[in-house]
Amino acid sequence: MAELTGRTLPRVFLDRVAECGNEIALREKDFGIWKTITWNRYLEHVKLFAMGLASLGFKRGDHLAIISENSRQWLYADLACISLGGISLGVYPTSPYPEVKYVVHHSDSTIVVCEDQEQTDKILEVIDELPRLKKIIVKDMKGLRNYPKDIIISFKEVEKFGQQLEKTRPDFFLEEVKKADPEDICIMIYTSGTTGPPKGAMVSHKNIEATAWASAEAMEVSKNDTVVSYLPLCHVAEQIFSLYLPLFIGNTVNFAESIATIQSDLREIAPTMFLGVPRIWEKLHSSITINIQDAGRFKRRLFKNFMTIGYKKANLTLENKTINLWLALAWWAGYWFMFRALQNYIGLRKARMCLSAAAKVSPEELLFLHAIGIRIKEGYGMTECTGLSFIHMGDDIKLGTVGKPISCIEYKLAGDGELMKKGPSIFMGYYKNPEATAKTIIDGWLMTEDIATVDEDGHVSIVDRKKDILITSGGKNIAPSLIENELKVSPYIKEAIVLGDGRKFISALIQIDFDNVGKWATNRQLAYTTFKSLSSMSQVNELIQKAVNTTNAKFARVENIRKFLLLTKELDHDDNEMTATMKVRRATIYKKFAKEIDMIYDV
Repeated sequence: MAELTGRTLPRVFLDRVAECGNEIALREKDFGIWKTITWNRYLEHVKLFAMGLASLGFKRGDHLAIISENSRQWLYADLACISLGGISLGVYPTSPYPEVKYVVHHSDSTIVVCEDQEQTDKILEVIDELPRLKKIIVKDMKGLRNYPKDIIISFKEVEKFGQQLEKTRPDFFLEEVKKADPEDICIMIYTSGTTGPPKGAMVSHKNIEATAWASAEAMEVSKNDTVVSYLPLCHVAEQIFSLYLPLFIGNTVNFAESIATIQSDLREIAPTMFLGVPRIWEKLHSSITINIQDAGRFKRRLFKNFMTIGYKKANLTLENKTINLWLALAWWAGYWFMFRALQNYIGLRKARMCLSAAAKVSPEELLFLHAIGIRIKEGYGMTECTGLSFIHMGDDIKLGTVGKPISCIEYKLAGDGELMKKGPSIFMGYYKNPEATAKTIIDGWLMTEDIATVDEDGHVSIVDRKKDILITSGGKNIAPSLIENELKVSPYIKEAIVLGDGRKFISALIQIDFDNVGKWATNRQLAYTTFKSLSSMSQVNELIQKAVNTTNAKFARVENIRKFLLLTKELDHDDNEMTATMKVRRATIYKKFAKEIDMIYDV
């Protein structure tokens, strides 16, 4: 591991600006036109916004919450707050107002930065329950003309206040930056809250430096790399790619228009590095699969033949075996006839480093993309260790594992297989929750609550969350996520919840992919009107049964799904069925669908 310099995040930022001043730091699309921001301009915005915050009474130790989609203003506000010695935190813009209230209230935020009227309304809905809140700063003031002026102020106005303070105290910003210590907490990241209220993980400058250098080393990041910022910036994984690495290394960040347009944005941006969560890889895979199914017979046969070649080459490459000349030539023929177009279609032809993280993904999904020439690596980390801690490095890729530890992490397995981690990137504890902190950090070791195994090559595999392991009535331990991920390889299955704890057999609740199944039904002239009517069709049930049979063939008999039930509604964050990071809240599902579960088991 590289020796830590002891610099704070704002100090790193100033050093980066001094080195790269007129080089491009950020790119953002504005009304269809790409706008570039140099490092010098980046600093100017951060400095003015910081001084504007100070003019509003924001001081060292105060907390600032940001509720916005990814944008350059998100980063300006974040770094401005940290530069003043404040603590910055993000709130998922998709969160309903009760969740927003919880995080803003629990974090004791005195200022909230909102993207627009929608996010501002969430705060105003509960403002009487936020006694510490002093100001709401809004990026887009459209529709807010008649809103209360005493508490709402525009982002641009704050920067103007900063300009005024700069005239009288030009050295104020640098003086504040110098006061910080590497051990100071600078960022708070709230966990997804799959089992209860989200917890505020406190992260220091030192934590960030350790993670940044070790991650850059593991991924071989350079200044020439470009990334796309599209996953929520309040998630630690996106902060690594959009904030930590660019400040420490100097690579360029491109802001996607939205997560809904990510595929078209990728084609335009053509990044060299890309972070994807499992759902993204599943969508890319299913998009290709569905389009090929709609193609002509000749194109389908060509695709099938080239994929056979692609899989052979991918498997040999992953096993570090020699690829003979004929296979290499056949693959390159496939590249020029089909794979190159597919890589362009999903926008990753120039990507030298693709990473799947944030949740488990089926090896089959990744092998498909390896076959067409996109070499995806898996990584694993946690909010509590400031993000990344394991990853496939270089050409040492073994699908189904999360690779080996990055240089700032040491690890061991507890007697029950729980993964334990230690190192300078381990967080400082949970805000206002010493009991949870004491249970999570024991003798310097972070207790991950993840069951893991280590193979003969030193690759770590995450089996499942400790609390999610199912124990059947016959005493068999089942890891549900392994089965669920295999089910979701089917383009027709969007979500799956495997059941069986204390039961005689394994079953599942399954949510169909409305778009793909709807297209399948339309092609067969099957009429439907709603998600419920589509899910209730006997033909759709038969379609999903085939996918279940395919999955069952890959597992031991005791792990086979004997019965399943198709959900007649889509799981929703607003209904508390999913977290903001789109993870299933199992406890909620078990309670809300108790009748359906009883039907499966004939209770």
